[in-house]
Amino acid sequence: MSNAREARQMLRAHRYGALCTLSKKFDGHPFGSITPYLVDHDGSLLILISTLAEHTKNILHDPRVSLITHSQDSPHIQTQGRVTVVGAAHLVADREQSGKRYLRYFPEAETYFAMHDFSFYRIVPQGIRYIGGFGKIHWVAANDYTVRPYPLIEQEDGVIAHMNADHRDTMRRYCEHFKQVDALDAEMLGIDCDGFDVRADATVLRFDFAEEVCDAQQARQALVKMAQDAR
Repeated sequence: MSNAREARQMLRAHRYGALCTLSKKFDGHPFGSITPYLVDHDGSLLILISTLAEHTKNILHDPRVSLITHSQDSPHIQTQGRVTVVGAAHLVADREQSGKRYLRYFPEAETYFAMHDFSFYRIVPQGIRYIGGFGKIHWVAANDYTVRPYPLIEQEDGVIAHMNADHRDTMRRYCEHFKQVDALDAEMLGIDCDGFDVRADATVLRFDFAEEVCDAQQARQALVKMAQDAR
């Protein structure tokens, strides 16, 4: 598997990161904050932030940002995998389209979304620093990391509707077999070329595909194979 795909998978597996902007108040000093994020289909990051927040003021002054997230499998943090996205944050014009997908993952953000001072910004990567663990340290070029448009982007809603209407029991088996989570209910939130996300009761679980998929047919084949493995 390529370093680019491993980096995307690690980013997709997490929902929060440390966002670093360049301070307007303190003349370019790094300013850190915590923010939820959603990795979009192409690998860019969507964040929902308020115009009143200090990091938003910084972005409007200078769009250069970075965001880091890390694995939390061990208390020895320096041996854990982590990814830093270096890029630029830009206001998203189509608020409703971005909100539709974002709110599936963060329904608690509905209140913020309804407020006029909250807007979506897209962090477009310019480079990725990927540390997969001890001794596995790489720079990943933005061209290698970014995913070009593929049919599943437009087919996502249909796949989600089908899985949630007809295959909740199968997704519960995914949770039990692959994640050792005994869920009472399972709901698919999103699917992309690298994998899919399921809300198992109150917990969001990430499932990676063994190979990239580009359309609904390939996604179906991957999901069927996982269902067979989970029996």
